[in-house]
Amino acid sequence: MTNFYRPLRHLMIMAACIAVLLLATRLAAADLRSVETKYGSLKVDGTPTRIVTLYEGALDAAIASGAQPVGAIITRGGTSVAEYILPLAGNIQIVGTPREINIEAVIALQPEIILASAQTNRQQYELLSAIAPTVVPDVTPYQRDSWIQETRLFARALGREAQGEAAIRKVQDRIEDVSKQVSANVLKDQRDASVVRWMPQGALVMASGIFSATLVESVGFEVNDSSLVQEGRPHSHPLSEENLSMIDQNWLFLATLNADGQEALKAAKRSPAFNRLQAVEDEQVVPVDGQTWTSAAGPLAASEILNTIEAAIGRHNL
Repeated sequence: MTNFYRPLRHLMIMAACIAVLLLATRLAAADLRSVETKYGSLKVDGTPTRIVTLYEGALDAAIASGAQPVGAIITRGGTSVAEYILPLAGNIQIVGTPREINIEAVIALQPEIILASAQTNRQQYELLSAIAPTVVPDVTPYQRDSWIQETRLFARALGREAQGEAAIRKVQDRIEDVSKQVSANVLKDQRDASVVRWMPQGALVMASGIFSATLVESVGFEVNDSSLVQEGRPHSHPLSEENLSMIDQNWLFLATLNADGQEALKAAKRSPAFNRLQAVEDEQVVPVDGQTWTSAAGPLAASEILNTIEAAIGRHNL
């Protein structure tokens, strides 16, 4: 009897071990997900923690989804990440600029995953992919829902889909709130607006499809870039003072990136051409943060922009 049952017991133990291994494999597979990117499907496992973002929208989406990236690029016109997100970014390491990535700095951070922009070309992608799995959104820029698509993609890549969806819903709820305030406080035929970034070279009219402009439109304004922006471009060429009348709208959301832009704007405000603008005469020029309004994207930036619109409307009297 003993000789008969011993092999049977061994077989039962082996079967149990195999079952445990299969269960473990199934559990692991359940956490392994496909992420569809511009350059094909990517397999990602678990919730990466060593995250490097090479795009401001990716940094915003990652933090809004509860992640804490270890590396990021600086914002345009700045020396670190944008001020609105700096308190949340912690001790994040800078790995380049929007135009030039420091590959050695990226490697030094030993990333588990890299989140890049939709403009990343194949050569850049292949270089980054040799360091870590790289997520490049297959999203058309300058569309009203570009930021939503990107947030969902980055959140999925980070294993934080529920948090990403919650962040999107929060913004959509705020859009609804601010829309009601615009309807109540701004006459329907006076909701035309421009979003402009003032640079030392002159005024840049931002495309009506950029992130902040789509939010301005979402709450009830009509953003007009006066056909000055070429398709697929974020802004116009600099306007001379003689051509400022081309941005003449009832509302002007006016951004500067840094001290140089602010000085240029001070000088422009002394010119008759600037002071003849309808928005100036009606005191409906809204100073805004250029880092947030003309460079950033994502749920956290959206909240900042909506807060600014709400405050401007709150000061407005019919």
